[in-house]
Amino acid sequence: MASNTELIKQLRELTNAGVMDCRNALVECNDDIHKAEELLLQKGIASASKKIGRDTNQGIIETYIHGGGRIGSIIEMNCETDFVARTDEFKNLCHNIAMQVAAMDPKAVSFEINPDSKLTKDDFLVNQSFIKDPSKTIQDLINEYVGKLGENIKIRRFERFSLGE
Repeated sequence: MASNTELIKQLRELTNAGVMDCRNALVECNDDIHKAEELLLQKGIASASKKIGRDTNQGIIETYIHGGGRIGSIIEMNCETDFVARTDEFKNLCHNIAMQVAAMDPKAVSFEINPDSKLTKDDFLVNQSFIKDPSKTIQDLINEYVGKLGENIKIRRFERFSLGE
């Protein structure tokens, strides 16, 4: 069996949570790393719901051009501070969501932003399954990063471009 330090290290690699959060989750889950990972995910979602009302007036514009240059996307992602906007983790999230837009061609960000009754659930970006991990929706992915980065994160807008359209 792995030592407590090794379990904490493994859990940190899986979740990017802090050392003490990992240690406390492992203690609470009797060193079951899978239960501890689930517990930390739930805590991240809970912390995301607490941050939902915060202003997001910083962020970046991210682009993605698919190989061959025939399809591309541009998105505006917002967070609370320019410090978080400059982190590699936030930039990685933005890149993945820009790739999602290029691949899946959503019609709107969310129902709350565009309550058009003609659109289906899958037409909204936040409801789509993440192309790199179909077990998560885009909203789940954003909630994970809210837990990791400690700030509210929102997709403000996006546009998808395709040759000939």
